[in-house]
Amino acid sequence: MKVVWRDLITVLTEGEVLDKGFSRGKKAADRVDDNVKVFRVRKQLSRMVQTSADVMAQYLEDTEKGWPSLDNLPLFDKAMVEACVGCDDYRHNLSMLGWGAKQMRRIAKQNAMKIIRTARFEVMHDARKEAYGRLSSIMRRIAPALDWLHQSRLVLRRLPVIDQLCPTIVVCGAPNVGKSAFISAISSGNMEVNQYPFTTKQLHVGHFIHRRVPHQLVDTPGLLDRPMIDRNAIEMQAIAAVEHIGKLCIFLMDITEKCGVSVEEQNNLLSEVKDLLPDIDMIVVVSKADLMEPLPANWEEVKQIEAEWDGEGEPELPVLIDEEGCVTMSAIEDVGVQACKANMPTERMSLPEGWYRT
Repeated sequence: MKVVWRDLITVLTEGEVLDKGFSRGKKAADRVDDNVKVFRVRKQLSRMVQTSADVMAQYLEDTEKGWPSLDNLPLFDKAMVEACVGCDDYRHNLSMLGWGAKQMRRIAKQNAMKIIRTARFEVMHDARKEAYGRLSSIMRRIAPALDWLHQSRLVLRRLPVIDQLCPTIVVCGAPNVGKSAFISAISSGNMEVNQYPFTTKQLHVGHFIHRRVPHQLVDTPGLLDRPMIDRNAIEMQAIAAVEHIGKLCIFLMDITEKCGVSVEEQNNLLSEVKDLLPDIDMIVVVSKADLMEPLPANWEEVKQIEAEWDGEGEPELPVLIDEEGCVTMSAIEDVGVQACKANMPTERMSLPEGWYRT
């Protein structure tokens, strides 16, 4: 099931739902035509009650059905809901709409019967007023649910659309290690790149074609080396991504520590991510090669070959290697990036020379 969160329907407020229901009820009453006054008033008031309740109940039911059921969501989307708004709150507030719709239909039936069974005008009007009061009371009960859904919609509609059938590569690491710059350099993703932590406030998806196969690159918010219980909502989105959608995980390291996170803390974070992904290939890439002193030994060679490569044919691009023998790259200078993309492994046991699986 492919969830497109940005298509979630707008959620009306309590007052807007009441206005919608009562105005439609009045229009329905205005269409009544009967020469006998008692029959005319009876039909008008019963239609006002029934139509108002039906319109409001139908809106609540349509809104509840318009939101995806958590029971049918893939694990990734369910984890994202939990990270962003909470699954329990999601279920509770949607169920409140269904409860409200049932109560409104019950109230309409009861009060319409009161109107139909009497010939006294004051009893008819009292029954109509009672029905409107009870309908308004139900709306006050579910108003917090409508407000919660409105606010949650603003959050959820920013979530990316992930194709579960498309190979997905998750890029993770500490804040400000260059994840967004890396993804922007090799894919269609247009990420915000700045020199301060937590630039990425949510997941972003970039796409590229590798050996004629479409791939997805997911840019995750930066993770910090701290207990899971202390992580914020931004970090929990990243955890959801690496746990549930990655076919391959690229972990970026900044050994220059310009990101503000020590190498020791990054290694601790790497160990935690490996524990989360015991069955997924993980590749460690050192970023910000342009800040290394000295530059990698084959910097000029890789830079020249990548500049001359037209992107066609089988890749023969050497990877950029730092003095520790690790694969590195510079997204800012665009050196080593194309080699990372061209040598992306397509088979579980096949890795280019210089890469290592952890």
